Amino acid sequence: MRPDSPNRKPDDAQDPAMLALLALGWILADGARADRLLALTGMDADTLRAGIGEQRVLAAVLGFLADHEPDLVACAQAIDASPAELIAAQESLTR
Repeated sequence: MRPDSPNRKPDDAQDPAMLALLALGWILADGARADRLLALTGMDADTLRAGIGEQRVLAAVLGFLADHEPDLVACAQAIDASPAELIAAQESLTR
């Protein structure tokens, strides 16, 4: 996410949870990708909904992207972030 993006405040660029939520929105916009997220993370829709504010769930979302570079790059572009920012956010959420 670029600090100069008109849709976000500058502090959002440094917020790992915000990046993860934006990434989740991007993932869920595609049914097949959303199904793959659930299958590969072992979560079901109820677990995802219930854990949306938990660091471990947000880290799993970013980990899902990190494990498939084409999605990582496409998501980063879609949410105006860099792949490196998404990886850093995942690392921050797993600490």
